[in-house]
Amino acid sequence: MKKACKSCKALVIKGSVCPICKGTDLTSSFQGIVYIFDVESEIAKKLGITASGKYAIKV
Repeated sequence: MKKACKSCKALVIKGSVCPICKGTDLTSSFQGIVYIFDVESEIAKKLGITASGKYAIKV
C-alpha cells in the first residue's frame, strides 16, 4: 500500500520512512499522484517540490 509523507507529500512505496525528508508521519489518505521529473518546472515550483519523484496531491 502506498503512503504519503505529511511533511513533503512524497510517496512512500515500502517501509515507514520518507525517502525525501526522512519523516515518519505518513498517511494512506490522499487524492492523487503527480510525477515530477524536472524540479524547475512550473508545477514543481507551485507545489514546492525540490526533488524529482512521485508525490501525493491533497494529503
